[in-house]
Amino acid sequence: MARRGYRQEKEYIEKVVDIRRVSKKTKGGDQMAFTALVVVGNKKGSIGTGLAKSKDVVSGIKKSIKDAHRNLVTVKTTDDTIAHEVQAKYGGAEVLIKPAPEGTGLIAGGAVRIVLELAGVKNASAKMLGSNNKISNVRCTIKALQKLRE
Repeated sequence: MARRGYRQEKEYIEKVVDIRRVSKKTKGGDQMAFTALVVVGNKKGSIGTGLAKSKDVVSGIKKSIKDAHRNLVTVKTTDDTIAHEVQAKYGGAEVLIKPAPEGTGLIAGGAVRIVLELAGVKNASAKMLGSNNKISNVRCTIKALQKLRE
């Protein structure tokens, strides 16, 4: 017998954007851990991001997937693109996303591309300004997509 909600979670595609090794200095020596940044989406306008830390990579990814499912947001897309130009700023990161005609594809790099793909946007042009930090870039892109109105 399947648990409630299990079927819903399986329709989402999970992508690991970044894994970092972090350490903390303690009296007994260095404490190593890993942080995992994961983006989940169903390519139909629902997208979420999760960031979690753990002693090993696998459990860090599992924790961040769980966190991403808790932080799902919906994005309005029209004809496989976005309705209008949108710009957002999050910390040091700034993103500019413009709609593109059919057949253009996604013109975006790195973390922004992953977020747009999983949100279901197939034709758009995006430029990341400011920060190279993937965590900030992902959160900034989601903030920009939330600003969309139809």
